[in-house]
Order: sequence, then C-alpha cells, then structure tokens
Amino acid sequence: MPKSHRKAVEEHPVLDADTAARLAYEHDRTLSTHAFVDGEHPVVRIEHLNKAFDDNVVLRDVNLTVWPGEVVVVLGPSGSGKSTMLRCINRLETPTAGHILFNDEEVTGQSKARLCEMRKHLGMVFQNFNLFPHLSAKENVMIGQVKALGRTKEEAEAEAVRQLDAVGLGDRVDFMPAQLSGGQQQRVAIARAVAMHPDVLLFDEPTSALDPELVRGVLDVMRDLAENSGMTMIVVTHEMGFARDVADRVVFMEDGLVVEEGLPGDVFDHPKSDRTAAFLGNIEGA
Repeated sequence: MPKSHRKAVEEHPVLDADTAARLAYEHDRTLSTHAFVDGEHPVVRIEHLNKAFDDNVVLRDVNLTVWPGEVVVVLGPSGSGKSTMLRCINRLETPTAGHILFNDEEVTGQSKARLCEMRKHLGMVFQNFNLFPHLSAKENVMIGQVKALGRTKEEAEAEAVRQLDAVGLGDRVDFMPAQLSGGQQQRVAIARAVAMHPDVLLFDEPTSALDPELVRGVLDVMRDLAENSGMTMIVVTHEMGFARDVADRVVFMEDGLVVEEGLPGDVFDHPKSDRTAAFLGNIEGA
C-alpha cells in the first residue's frame, strides 16, 4: 500500500456479531426488498475494506452487508473495484486493511486449512468460465464435489447430471468444453458452482466474455436461481435489465467506494448521486 494511503487508513476493530447485525439492519432495511427476520445476522459482512496493489488503491473503506437469500447486484464502471471486492470475499485477493466476515467468522487472517473449509460455502462464477479443458461438462461439475466435499463419484455424478439438466444442458453432459459455445460453457460453470450447494454464490461479470446472442441464456439461468433457489447471490455485472428485475438491492461503486445503494427502482429511477445518474444514463443511452 502506498504510504499516503496507509496513513489515511484508520484501523477499526471488528464489530461484535449482535452489534453488527443491529447496525446492518438499521442501515439496510429500507434499501433492500429482503424479508428481514427478527434476530437475523448478515451472511457476509464487509467492514472498512481497503485494497491496494502497490501504488494503485483499488478499494477505499468499503462497508457492505449481505443477508441470507438476498440478491445484491453491484454496478459501476471498469476499474471501480467491484471484482476486487468479490475476490477479497473468498480471499482470492488478500485485503490490505479491514475485515470480511462470513456467518460472523472472520475470513481475513484465517489459516490456509480453515480458509479451504470456508471456501466450500462460497461459490464463484468467473468471467472466463475456468473449465478444465480435458474434462467433460459432467466431469467438470463432479470434480469439486469429490475433492472438496468428499462425495462418492456416484453421488457427484448424480448431482452433476441434475445441475446440468437444470441449466438446460442435460443433453451435453459428456461434451468437452471445446464442443460447447461460450454461453454453454458458462452454464456449466454455474452448474459446477451450484452443485457445491454454497451458502453464497459470487458472480464476477459472468456475461462479459460472451457474444451478445449468448448472454440471454446465461441470464435466464441466473434469473431462475435468484427467483427460485433462495441462494444468496452477489452479482457484479453490467446487465442493467437483470439488475432492475432481479436484485433485492443495487450497489453502485466508483473509484473504490460504495457511492450509492438502494432498491433497484430507487437507484435506477431516482439516483441520489450525480455520478450514479451519469453512469446509468451513459449505459442506458449506449
């Protein structure tokens, strides 16, 4: 971290779980369509998160809570820190300062073994599919179940077939990635993540590498997950229609900051920040 930013970062102690839940509820209750339950705690807590790569400060004092079953869509221009925030949640990136908690347990500072255990409950779908090219669609969905969850090959195969059928690829289970379109490969990646039955599923711009005609199929799968699975989802995307229709809450980031968050209708139709309004105007006018 550059010295100027290091001096500006104030170290904050992590909040105790009950206090954090109470403050998060007071902050979020009018910003989300999530059906809050008395005594509920957020499944993800981000407190005063900072991240810098040498002299490049990417995240600046980010605070965000996500509730069980909530669908949070994160918008913002390229370079705003959206993907880095996601990668910090499952510790693909190490925060420079601040705290990230999953089910009230701190992710930051965990041992490698404990972090591996926690990652079983944090699924992620990447921009570029990240499938094993030498494995079939079914085998790609099976491998994590066997290696990380200890399922038998028979159990993993049954779950893989079930999840591939759910994303419309029941007739492609034995196809190799090279035999599938980009949209089909991304649906395999989603099936792989869902087959692990994570508590939280992170999507890092899952349609950005796809040709426009392939985007709809992937969004339809994500829409079905959001509306019918009850799974907690944090989605970084530029798909405005998806954000408006599916999100419980929309978060707008720029320059490493959470600039605005709220109900989709409020953020899209009545943005409070001039920067949010300008961004949405440019996207919708493109």
